[in-house]
Amino acid sequence: QVQLVESGGGLVQPGGSLRLSCEVSGFIAEAYAIGWFRQVPGGKEREGVSCINSIPGTTTYSDSVKGRFTISRDSDKKAVYLQMNSLGPGDTTPYYCAADGPSYSRRPCDLNPVPYDVWGRGTQVTVSS
Repeated sequence: QVQLVESGGGLVQPGGSLRLSCEVSGFIAEAYAIGWFRQVPGGKEREGVSCINSIPGTTTYSDSVKGRFTISRDSDKKAVYLQMNSLGPGDTTPYYCAADGPSYSRRPCDLNPVPYDVWGRGTQVTVSS
């Protein structure tokens, strides 16, 4: 069974850092594009913040997080991480990881949530002093 489980959220002061983890089971992460999304404040929509494609692991970032967030995939392809630095109150929201595939595709990953059909339950990130 294909499953994604997020962890690593919590409360952090402005300027601080968090590392989110997305553990994958039931599939090989390398076969999928994996994306990190967050809930748009006050709404139900989700915006893409970063993703990593299947092959060779090319990464993409939204303008709002570029230079602050880093996505990575571990060597045995069991998890995808999102290192978040210089966090601010505007980053406060639930974060979700999602998978698009399987494809073993070289096409760039998409920050649009529509192609992603497997989702985790999310982890809350709160930035506050």
